[in-house]
Amino acid sequence: MAKMIHSMIRVTDEARSVAFYERAFGLTVADRYPFDGFTLIYLRDAESGFELELTVNGDRDKPYELGDGYGHLAISVDDLDAEHARIEAAGLNPGALKQMDRDGKPFGRFFFIADPDGYKIEVLQRGGRFE
Repeated sequence: MAKMIHSMIRVTDEARSVAFYERAFGLTVADRYPFDGFTLIYLRDAESGFELELTVNGDRDKPYELGDGYGHLAISVDDLDAEHARIEAAGLNPGALKQMDRDGKPFGRFFFIADPDGYKIEVLQRGGRFE
């Protein structure tokens, strides 16, 4: 059986990205592997084994173009309102709280935030489909 273990994004500034993900979501560095010309940094949370891999290419001097193919990362939290307020108080500029309904019933409550490289992260209220 296959097991999802990580998702990778390319970032331009290791320290800035690590600080953002720790401050916003409590992700911490699990491992860091410098190679000739690039570095891989694996971030994880205390709840799951899934990791976010940050790839920093040493020769990159301009932002990456995310294009129109990138979707988003998703994170679930116990208290969406409190998390939104905490992230806003930290100066990380979360988007507005939203609710999506399906068949006349709530399907999901969420907000989006962008990391320093422009990657979108969806923060969802934990429950139902979004444990």
